[in-house]
Amino acid sequence: MKRAIVIVLDGFGCGELPDAYEYQDQGSNTLEGIYNNTTLNIPNMKKMGLYNIDGVNIPEKEEYTSGSYGKLQEQSKGKNSPVGHWELMGFVKEVPFKTYYEGFPKELLFDIAMRSGIDGFICNRKGSGTDFLKEYGTEMMITKNPIIYTSADSVLQIAAHEDIISVEKLYEICQHARDIIDEKGYGIGTVIARPFVGDSPENFKRTYNRKDFEATDFGRTMLDVLAENGKSTLGIGKIEDLFAGRNVTRAIHTHGNEEGIDVTIDAIKNSNEDFIFTNLVDYDMLYGHRNDIEGYARALEYFDQKLPEIYEALRDDDVLVLTADHGNDPSTPSTDHSREYVPCLVYGKEIKENTNLGTRWSFADLAATLLELYGLPLIGTGGSFTDIVKKG
Repeated sequence: MKRAIVIVLDGFGCGELPDAYEYQDQGSNTLEGIYNNTTLNIPNMKKMGLYNIDGVNIPEKEEYTSGSYGKLQEQSKGKNSPVGHWELMGFVKEVPFKTYYEGFPKELLFDIAMRSGIDGFICNRKGSGTDFLKEYGTEMMITKNPIIYTSADSVLQIAAHEDIISVEKLYEICQHARDIIDEKGYGIGTVIARPFVGDSPENFKRTYNRKDFEATDFGRTMLDVLAENGKSTLGIGKIEDLFAGRNVTRAIHTHGNEEGIDVTIDAIKNSNEDFIFTNLVDYDMLYGHRNDIEGYARALEYFDQKLPEIYEALRDDDVLVLTADHGNDPSTPSTDHSREYVPCLVYGKEIKENTNLGTRWSFADLAATLLELYGLPLIGTGGSFTDIVKKG
């Protein structure tokens, strides 16, 4: 293999994990939740074997799939994008990040405000960010104090109206928060800048100027191995943020799925990087977190319609992988991420068709497989399924 293209459909799970009860996610199944509650026409992913995955209770099985298919089980502690992406690339986080369901300590908020040169914050609660925009957005505009909140994950999110606090200033506040969290050991996984616009609670809307500030203490990943062996990585979407820029040779930040898909197709055709790594965030950000089943389904259909263009752009020695980082079932009452298996669909001229990968022990099995296909040293986490998927 000369090049791998991994596309992460953010928040696209396919069934609850055995430990879902520990996260209050019993019954979560993003794929089936969408399929059972609206129409879903995704013939290309179906042909790749999406509905044939073990445990997927959808009757439209494919008689002969165009690639290899299976599902990955998460071993890391958590259910958010950073730990999901890190494990896909070979790092299993065994110690969970801390959560602050009762709000963040006053000392932390004071330190962030002092270092950032602002008066303070409002809200400081756990809940839905879109709900908090409606509840606190007007107060934010009047007081000029950002909204700070958390969710079921280890995240500190800061929202501010772009006309009141510039995007650049919001990023600065978030960077100060990241630095203080790391300096003082608060153990928070992600700081997220959440800019929004609008002039009333009815039309407050987040923008694509979101930016994630991740913890940097994750261990060795496939991106490190690639860099050490003279190979380059192109990160599309929020990949650069998720890996804190480490060994992402070139990054293209995108505004939504449609742009991310187009940029990926162009990169497959024209880029010189050895690894193309794309995150399509809208499934999670726009639809999963808002329990928008219809929107989620239509976004899946749009991606599926673009898959033939992706196939056409592939070179003979390329390997394409479609997967996810966690679940976000829009059919459940929760608006948080869900602890689920994720699909693993593998396609290419050197990849076996009609091959069931079964249930893989770890997301890290993907990194082990890709490294073996590259002919590079393995990290030591995950088990390669190269012998199952590779022709010849």
